[in-house]
Amino acid sequence: MSTIKFLFVNRERPKNFKRGAILVAKRGFLFPALMRIIIKKNRLIKKGAKIGRLTIIGEAKIEGRDLSSLSICEQTSIGRAEITLHDKVSIGKKVVINDGAILLTATHRLTDPKWSLKSGPIFINDYAWIATNAIILPGVTIGEGAVVGAGAVVREDVPDYAIVFGNPARIIAGRYRTNNLDYSPVLFNAPYEAWIGKSFDE
Repeated sequence: MSTIKFLFVNRERPKNFKRGAILVAKRGFLFPALMRIIIKKNRLIKKGAKIGRLTIIGEAKIEGRDLSSLSICEQTSIGRAEITLHDKVSIGKKVVINDGAILLTATHRLTDPKWSLKSGPIFINDYAWIATNAIILPGVTIGEGAVVGAGAVVREDVPDYAIVFGNPARIIAGRYRTNNLDYSPVLFNAPYEAWIGKSFDE
């Protein structure tokens, strides 16, 4: 099912005429922004990326010849992030990656006289939140519901629901995110929210 058809089928149907008129106007006003989201997603899919339903990819910089190594599940929101595809990048559903975040799948070997490239995949699991200007290094897995704080540099795996900050990133002892997360970050985005509201039945 196409994004537009899905939004239409699952659209909010207010019984109040005034609310309905406001929604119609809002949808019309935001339609160009909605089309930009859909076009960006479709272009990446045509180049080989696997991207789930309702996922939003903003002005992200995605570098790599082979976009088939990029997999993003449904209802994930990615801002002005940077993703390098020297290796696989797999992003789960309902993930948030904020502006300025960088996902690096390769680095140089410091012990190699020829300074050769070393690559490694990045896995980001469902409901993870990668905050502004965080850096994820090659070979790292971010657990389900984990939070990577602003500006953190992550070089080791982050457990489920853990909260990490700093350079190098370290777990905040005794603090974990709730493990009963139930929200869709893309519904905070106006072009989708104008159609569906804040929730819908999947």
